[in-house]
Amino acid sequence: MPEPLTLDGFRADLAECLFLRPDEVDLAESPLDSGLDSLRIVTLLERWQAAGADVSFVDLAERTSFAQWWQLLAERRTGAARADT
Repeated sequence: MPEPLTLDGFRADLAECLFLRPDEVDLAESPLDSGLDSLRIVTLLERWQAAGADVSFVDLAERTSFAQWWQLLAERRTGAARADT
């Protein structure tokens, strides 16, 4: 079973796709301006869905920053502690 989704895990997932260190991920940045393409977004989405986040590609596409993505994921994750939101 996948690990529950946390902010640190979210940053690590983004960093992996952006070829950065987690501390280099700017949550205020736009996902599209950061260089993420639709294939990488789908890859991330599948990972987060497997961790219990009830979100779709359209849900992510409607948001314009990684911070907004995290807010959505934090609201829609299941079975996880919510203290790190």
